[in-house]
Amino acid sequence: MNSEFTIAVHSLVFLAHLPDHMATSEEIAANVSTHSARIRKVMGFLRKAGYVSTKEGIGGGFILSCNPDEVTLGEIYRLTCHGSLKPSWCSGDENKTCVISSKMDFLMGKVFIDAEKQMEIYFDGHTIGSMLEQIRAFECPQSNKEQLS
Repeated sequence: MNSEFTIAVHSLVFLAHLPDHMATSEEIAANVSTHSARIRKVMGFLRKAGYVSTKEGIGGGFILSCNPDEVTLGEIYRLTCHGSLKPSWCSGDENKTCVISSKMDFLMGKVFIDAEKQMEIYFDGHTIGSMLEQIRAFECPQSNKEQLS
């Protein structure tokens, strides 16, 4: 799995937290704790898929253009890194006579495909909206202190 999935989910949850608010790539990057160029790359995927809209120039940025309660993490996973669970290298050599060596790459490929399917089913059970709800449910002592002062 790559970091684009995490960046995309984080960015969408952040935008869901700020409905009707345009956020610049710099604002999102500061919240995600990454470089704004990485944000722009990921937001490009999300824009093309219709999850966010953009406006250029002063007052521009990114805004959520979907219902966060209808967007699953599975959708975002498939958009950003589907098929990346399997490593690019696997042990064995299909040209060897040993049954273990000659079949290990095929078998591990099947294991990773099956595991990815299970992971996608799990991700499909979570939405951007449910992620935001879970975050809001966390107690944050520092925020509570700030609210009391």
